[in-house]
Amino acid sequence: MRSAYRAAYRVETVRAAEAALMARLPEGTLMARAAAGLAAACAGLVRPYGARVALLVGGGDNGGDALYAGARLARRGAGVTAVLLSPERAHAGGLAALRAAGGRVVDAADRAAAGRVLAGATLVVDGITGIGGRGGLRPGAAELLEPVAQRRTPVVAVDLPSGIEPDSGEVLGPAVRAALTVTFGTHKPGLLIDPAREYAGEVRFVDIGLGPHLPAEPDVVALGHGEVAALLPRPPATADKYRRGVVGVAAGSARYPGAAVLAVGGALHGGAGAVRYVGPAHESVIARYPESLVTPEGPPHRAGRVQAWVVGPGLGTGPDAGETVADVLRAGVPVLVDADGLRQISPEALRDRAAPTVLTPHAGEAAALLGTSRERVEGARLASVRELAERYGATVLLKGSTTLVAGPAGPVVANPTGTAWLATAGSGDVLSGLAGSLLAAGLAPLDAASAAAYIHGLAGALAPPPPSATTVTTALPAAWAALGRA
Repeated sequence: MRSAYRAAYRVETVRAAEAALMARLPEGTLMARAAAGLAAACAGLVRPYGARVALLVGGGDNGGDALYAGARLARRGAGVTAVLLSPERAHAGGLAALRAAGGRVVDAADRAAAGRVLAGATLVVDGITGIGGRGGLRPGAAELLEPVAQRRTPVVAVDLPSGIEPDSGEVLGPAVRAALTVTFGTHKPGLLIDPAREYAGEVRFVDIGLGPHLPAEPDVVALGHGEVAALLPRPPATADKYRRGVVGVAAGSARYPGAAVLAVGGALHGGAGAVRYVGPAHESVIARYPESLVTPEGPPHRAGRVQAWVVGPGLGTGPDAGETVADVLRAGVPVLVDADGLRQISPEALRDRAAPTVLTPHAGEAAALLGTSRERVEGARLASVRELAERYGATVLLKGSTTLVAGPAGPVVANPTGTAWLATAGSGDVLSGLAGSLLAAGLAPLDAASAAAYIHGLAGALAPPPPSATTVTTALPAAWAALGRA
């Protein structure tokens, strides 16, 4: 369940760091380091002696890494054959090393020979394009990989699966589906963000010494247990419930009282000292959570002092919903807007606020906010969350298979926790309450949203399967405990 912190940089930054490092090292040192790590990873999947390893080799350094790693495996007793997709551009030194170690070479243009190599392979190494590729695999490469996928032969990708977009996580055509991706120097954004992330399989990082040559601020980060635990509020001995923060929840309606209950449940497990609920679902809320402070009706600002608001879950689309959202947005405290509340906002209204705003749309809601299609949002998640944050001047938590959190500036946070079972009714209401409570407890918007997504994902994994929004709520204390900060 534990996941380590990962920083990801776009290709332009990686190439600059590689150039700076290579200028200080003997020629070929970086490729040797990468090949050693790649060969070790392959040896962890299949016992080299007697294994049949097929290398799919494109031009450039990615193919060179595969060839040198193949030479290492051949010296350990593997039968290694390189299938060259661009023989005229194959890495000369890597080819020489593979042949010297007893490896064989075939031209991909000889489809029969290449097919026999791949059909007999116990392991395939994808060294086709790596970070230099764009726009999906070329037809010839995609055709070679079809029988590999049908036979479910394990594939190890060199640096990242060929065919995915390294900087964005988009998949714009055929791409390699790897069992294992061995990435060098730093993670790339595409390894952390769907849809590309699902093509990578397990991701293993090999340190080749790039760290000192990379900028302090990455493009995308994925937090781990330690980073999230450090963000969580820890009340001092002198704290009382009001000093710990009070979160207001304006949610629910006669038709959707459950949304209010779930949002309040999430808020009660988010670190704030108290939860004020205002709205028509007050009877349902107080029956489930007697510790909540309820106000049956009236504009939210009359409910009492709060340090943050959550507004939107289950509000409906009537005129009362618009008035409720407008009232909350006039408050001089951080506001989280979710669900039906997202239909009541505009970029102008949010940019006029002095206090921070957090938006938590799913892909369909994000598409409506951007005036585009859901398919475009789901296919270009990183671009979409950045565009939302910039257009609305807000911190945006884009829910989905990879939940992303972006502020108007700085790195995007890709959440590594969770399960597909969290795609269940009401789960987002729990997340909103949790994030709003962390805001009230004093966390910065990006930190509150990122920590909430992480804890919510842990709770989804800890809840008895299959989880519901209610069981996710009850699993939140266990998620906190898993972070060592219960």
